[in-house]
Amino acid sequence: MTISNGRTTLDEHRELNTDSTAVEDVSKRILETGIDYVHYQAVTLTGRVVGKTVPARHLRRSLENGVQQFRTVLGDLHTDPTGELLGGGNDAAEFTAMPDLDTFAVLPWDPRTARFFCRLYEPDHRPEGVRGQPLPTDVRGGLQRMHADFTTRTGLELRSGCEPEAAWSGPGLEPPRGHRVTPALHLDSLDRFRPVYQRIIAYGQALGLDMTEGGHEGDDGQLEMNWMFDHADRTADRLIVHRQICRQVARELGLTVSFMPKPSDRHMGNGCHHNLSLWRDGVNVFSDPQTRELHLSDIGRYAMGGILTHAAAMSAVVCPTVNSYKRLAQASEFTPSHVNWGRETKACALRLPANGRVEFRLPDAMANPYLSHAVLIAAIEDGIKNQTDPGPDKAHEDHASAQRFPALPHTLEQALERFSADPVSTGALGEETAALFLAMKSLEWRRFCTAVTDWERDAYTDAGY
Repeated sequence: MTISNGRTTLDEHRELNTDSTAVEDVSKRILETGIDYVHYQAVTLTGRVVGKTVPARHLRRSLENGVQQFRTVLGDLHTDPTGELLGGGNDAAEFTAMPDLDTFAVLPWDPRTARFFCRLYEPDHRPEGVRGQPLPTDVRGGLQRMHADFTTRTGLELRSGCEPEAAWSGPGLEPPRGHRVTPALHLDSLDRFRPVYQRIIAYGQALGLDMTEGGHEGDDGQLEMNWMFDHADRTADRLIVHRQICRQVARELGLTVSFMPKPSDRHMGNGCHHNLSLWRDGVNVFSDPQTRELHLSDIGRYAMGGILTHAAAMSAVVCPTVNSYKRLAQASEFTPSHVNWGRETKACALRLPANGRVEFRLPDAMANPYLSHAVLIAAIEDGIKNQTDPGPDKAHEDHASAQRFPALPHTLEQALERFSADPVSTGALGEETAALFLAMKSLEWRRFCTAVTDWERDAYTDAGY
């Protein structure tokens, strides 16, 4: 937006970045730690980290001017069937990535390199009324603006904690031979991953993640590493950092790590449950000690109702790949297959522990956390506004109440249809981001439908027709 006196939001960001005290603080840290290189990073619609590296001696220049990047990189440089780049076309203007000074951190695996997270803007050479405005397809900046607006309207902030699962494989991680019980939470099984989890914890702590607990999940090779919940904006940043850490650890140890929602037929899915609570003035307003059974306030119930109402439409965002729906199709006591809730039932879309939070179990490990939190904020606000009743829990629902919310889609194509028809979910992303997301994911579905798979070869190569 344009600020008074012709100043833009980009101008305001520049002023923050050239404040002498702030610049001196970062410069001092760079000098003391011997930093030679600085990454200026942004996040694409699919959650990939992109950016540029600048020699540290150019710090002041980069803080004031940012770095310029291809606009269409935010769409992963995908093209439509005519060869036109998504997200602006082949002649799209670049964007300006401005570092947020409070995100400066030294990479623990390379003490000569640091990084900033950036917010993205229309560059100065754009026409009047456009230049200096926040870039509409900046998913990180979009969540920050949306969350701030939500807080202004309601006085509430969303706090969240994510539980990312990942599948690890490679030398030294092979399971023992012979029949055995599940390795889930088995410490001997976990100990095979000692070099992995120790590095993840060490790197996470060095980069500001308050690592709490982790364990070997339901399959050979599946690890879940957790950190303390926080303001949703910070949780989204930390999930991106966690994925970067995992990929770095895999490179160092000669292993493979995958966040694929359903790595194979024999593996359980990789989820990324979002644990949610609403806070006002430092108080958790989900919690109500006067409610004996649930300890959940009315505002918490309405928030649950909003999430359940929009869960089917949100699935395109929180389960964003073709492969995601192989995870949801799996009959499991740990994977949601219906839009319902339960007190301790892990097969529900929403689980309600008795501690003032709700656990949204639909998101998988490839969800973009900026987009997933944006659609959740929109759904929660819609539920509070309309005082949406979540209905009875799974243990007490009858057939009629079980059908009160739209059913989960079975494919990415169905999910995109439901997302595009839901103004609450699309509105959470904004017009341009929603349009780019739909274009990218529709092409993903089209490429999948035209690809010849191993299953088809096995089924039809020598079928005897």
